[in-house]
Amino acid sequence: MAATPVPSAAPPKQQTWDPGPPEGPFPWLRPTIRIRLTLLYGGMFLIAGILLLSIIYLLAAQTMRAGLPPPFKIVGGQDVQVTSETCPAVSLVKNAGELNNAVVACMDIQRKHALDDLLSRSLMALLGLSIIAFAFGYAMAGRVLSPLGKITRTARRVVGSDLTRRIELDGPDDELKELADTFDEMLDRLERAFTAQQRFVANASHELRTPLAINRTLLEVHLSDPGAPVELQQLGKTLLATNERSEQLVEGLLLLARSENQIVERKPVDLAEVASRAIDQARGEAEAKGVEIRGERALAVVQGNGVLLERIALNLVQNAVRYNVPNGGWVEVVTELSHGQAVLVVSNTGPVVPAYEIDNLFEPFRRLRTERTGSDKGVGLGLSIARSVARAHGGRIHAEPREGGGLVMRVTLPI
Repeated sequence: MAATPVPSAAPPKQQTWDPGPPEGPFPWLRPTIRIRLTLLYGGMFLIAGILLLSIIYLLAAQTMRAGLPPPFKIVGGQDVQVTSETCPAVSLVKNAGELNNAVVACMDIQRKHALDDLLSRSLMALLGLSIIAFAFGYAMAGRVLSPLGKITRTARRVVGSDLTRRIELDGPDDELKELADTFDEMLDRLERAFTAQQRFVANASHELRTPLAINRTLLEVHLSDPGAPVELQQLGKTLLATNERSEQLVEGLLLLARSENQIVERKPVDLAEVASRAIDQARGEAEAKGVEIRGERALAVVQGNGVLLERIALNLVQNAVRYNVPNGGWVEVVTELSHGQAVLVVSNTGPVVPAYEIDNLFEPFRRLRTERTGSDKGVGLGLSIARSVARAHGGRIHAEPREGGGLVMRVTLPI
């Protein structure tokens, strides 16, 4: 009799999110920011109220203190007369009825003076306590929120691609410490991801370049044989051109992957010198196409990577030369300082470019009105690389159609 197969137990699901330690039986006893601020400002309000009441009491006691001279003075012998320096009207009365009225009026006047004096002194005391309370509250709020400033400073350093920074916040187990610990965990995952990406780029660089270099060497060796048939030489030249295009594509992809991050090591780089080197490299191609390269290049020093900045200029100049009019075209390369920023402007004649096509030009493998197809003008990564390098340097690149045809490419970098 065959045994009934026992279904295998499903493997437990791996938990991808750590909810953190469970809360205790009395979560309201946890020293959270809400409880701390409640106690802080409630205590400050209580202390300020006690101080204000004490000051008012002292002022009232001072106003009504014992030993003050009476407002009235009885003078005379057999004929008693009431006099008062505070209320002179009392000295003028002739009978008891008028005297009582005068005394009541005088007491009202004294009471009003005492209340006015108490009110003015109380307002001054309130003003002084308000200034002290605001200053003390500002200092205490800064002390309570100081961990938030530390989190912000660490986040700014991380923006500069320094993923090794950690907050490591000490103090009570409140919301800010929980936020800091969560941020540290996120940085750990990001650092591992970026490390893996860099490792992959390095491995891909080696694995992709090596076979292409071997193919190029073999093709050049066969093409150097004078006895090779014409058909074989033509096929070898075609394969060599295809291999060269593949090498350019690999180099462009690797450069695009590396330039997506911020530049950590920066050195002074003159955009005028970078543009001049790019023009020297593209001058032969420009002369072959009958394109004139012109423009004035003023000193414009930025902090960055010279190789990557030269790639921006070279890509823009090469695009301006290749996508130009057949005869009588020109490319203008200008560098300058404007509004505290370094600017590289590359303008060229060429076909009319619709404004709605501008954004597509910066996408990888995209050209004007076409996807990546067989073309001898490049692999479609030039402007994508230029935009990534500009962003890595904290700058931006902007393109706009030129009246009459062509483009105006403007790269703005902080100095």
